[in-house]
Amino acid sequence: MLKKSIIYSIVVMLKLLAIGAYAAEGDHILLQSTTSTQNSGLFDHILPLYRQQTGTEVRVVAVGTGQALRNAMNGDGDVLFVHAKEAEEEFIANGHGVSRADVMYNDFIIVGPPSDPADLKGMNDVLEALEKIAEHEALFASRGDDSGTNKAELKLWALTDIDVNAVSGGWYRETGSGMGATLNTGTGMGAYVMTDRATWIAFGNKGDYQIVVEGDERLFNQYGIILVNVEKHSHVKAALGQSFIDWLLSEAGQQAIASHMMDGQQLFFPNAK
Repeated sequence: MLKKSIIYSIVVMLKLLAIGAYAAEGDHILLQSTTSTQNSGLFDHILPLYRQQTGTEVRVVAVGTGQALRNAMNGDGDVLFVHAKEAEEEFIANGHGVSRADVMYNDFIIVGPPSDPADLKGMNDVLEALEKIAEHEALFASRGDDSGTNKAELKLWALTDIDVNAVSGGWYRETGSGMGATLNTGTGMGAYVMTDRATWIAFGNKGDYQIVVEGDERLFNQYGIILVNVEKHSHVKAALGQSFIDWLLSEAGQQAIASHMMDGQQLFFPNAK
C-alpha cells in the first residue's frame, strides 16, 4: 500500500507540474527574428512595453533571416520578423505563413577604414562603389550567412559584372557570422563592410571607421512580419501571435518603434499600412 501511495503521489505531482508548465507556456510567444533587430536594441526597447500592456512575454531567437525562415518552416516559432521580402513572400506562397505585413524600414550603408583604399567616401552609387572595391581588390567582409543583409548584398553584386564566388577567400571574405561579429571582424582586418544602419549606430567598436557609401535607393531595407501557419504546425500560438502582430502594426506599436533612439538618431522608421 505504501508503494502505491508513493506512486500515486508522484503521479499527482507530475500532473500538477505539467499543468503549471502549460500555464507558463500560455503567456509567451516565440519570435524568430534577425540579429539586426536584436543588436540594435529594438527588442529591449519595445518588448517590455508590449508585455506591460498585454501580459504576454515575447521570447526572441535572433539569427540571420535565412535561418529564421528555416526555423519557422520547421515550426520553431509563432511569429517571423525579418527583412528579405522575396524570401518572405515565398514562405507565404509555400503555406508556411498566414500573411505578411510591412512593419518598418531603415537602410543599408557601407562602412570602411580611414585609409579608404578604394576611395569611396561620399559616394551614393552603391554599384559603382562595389566595382571600385573589386577594381582595387580592397578587402570586403561579407556576412556570408544567408541573412537578410547578406541576401541584399549578393543582389547588389549580381547587378555588377563581379563574381564574388570566384574571389571568395581573396579580397572578398565571408565570415559566416551575424552583423555585430562581422563588423568586429571587418574592422579588425581593415575591410569594407555592408551593414544595416541601426546595427552600425548601436555598434560599440567603431574605432576610426566611418560611413563611406549611403543614400542609394537600392540600399532600402524593409522589415516584414508573418504569423506562422497553425495548419502546418498545430502547436503555433496563433491567437497570441496575431495579437503581437496587431500591436506592432497599431499606432501604439508603431510609436514604440519610432521612439527607439540611440545617440539622438532614430534607428527604424515605422511604415505599416
